[in-house]
Amino acid sequence: MNPFDLSGRSAVVTGGNGGIGLGIAEALAAAGAKVCIAGRNADKNASALEKLESAGASAIAVACDVNDSGSIQATIDATVNAFGGVNILVNNAGISALNVPEAMSDEEWQSVIDTNLTSVFKFSRAAHSALVASGGGKIINIGSMYSLFGFPLLPGYGASKGGVVQLTKSLATAWAPVNIQVNAILPGWIKTDMTATLGDEEFAEFAAEIIARTPAGRFGEPEELGGTAVYLASAASDFVTGQSVAVCGGYSIR
Repeated sequence: MNPFDLSGRSAVVTGGNGGIGLGIAEALAAAGAKVCIAGRNADKNASALEKLESAGASAIAVACDVNDSGSIQATIDATVNAFGGVNILVNNAGISALNVPEAMSDEEWQSVIDTNLTSVFKFSRAAHSALVASGGGKIINIGSMYSLFGFPLLPGYGASKGGVVQLTKSLATAWAPVNIQVNAILPGWIKTDMTATLGDEEFAEFAAEIIARTPAGRFGEPEELGGTAVYLASAASDFVTGQSVAVCGGYSIR
């Protein structure tokens, strides 16, 4: 049997309507999983769903606010109703707020922490009973290079993504007895809407520094997170839990 085969399994991908989330959703679907795209933007949800279905995937899209517990539970329920259960949860939704610490408002800070960290806890908590009912499952949390490093203009983002790594370890130890493995992926510099401004002339020097530090010599593509996600979602990783895997072209080791 192919240990990477996800046939018969269903996945929820938050922020799955674009960027890294869509890249992961496409990879899970290609491996055989049924996929629920959970995102706030209805138009982006529809576009992502069309892309998945045109590739032959079984998929649904649910309008979801990851900061609202009721919306989160409704997403889990919709997935169970559509596919019979939940086997995989990818906590990918995230935002950033660029500011120096001394000028960051309470609202900026709280918004980033709520979306990037608290929602990971809330979604994982909501998915727990469905995962247990399925005989166990996989949770994949999306961290960042700023889970590892500091950056003066991203204090909230760095704190939230560092917290994702620690939460991953706590959930992994808590839920190993019920056969739920919880791991994190730490993307490097990936071409997404969030990093698009690095193509602007004013950020040219910073972008050049990133590429110079990255042994692979380039930014990554969203789909390049897919293989790691499939591995962590599959039976191939049944004895792997609480780990954080950097997918960064070597950025984290230079």
